[in-house]
Amino acid sequence: MYAIIATGGKQYKVSEGDIITIEKLGKEAGEKVTFDQVLAVSDNGIKVGSDVANASVEASVVKEGRSKKVIVYKYKRKTGYHKKNGHRQAFTQVKIEKINA
Repeated sequence: MYAIIATGGKQYKVSEGDIITIEKLGKEAGEKVTFDQVLAVSDNGIKVGSDVANASVEASVVKEGRSKKVIVYKYKRKTGYHKKNGHRQAFTQVKIEKINA
């Protein structure tokens, strides 16, 4: 059984027991999270639309952190212009506990 959920402007295909990395939620490790925006659920057939209007996915927060640094380097030739910048995206890692269809 799997479900497709939407969080942080992205969509994820999840099953029970999966550990996924999503956009930062601002929750402590061990807290419970419920995803109400379920787009589809598949058990023996796929259900979408009004069939999954009251479906939800329960998860628990494993950890929060920041990903590896990405270097952004801007350069224009012959002018002496260059700019170096770094970015680390914050994330939350959650473990899917239960899919309520």
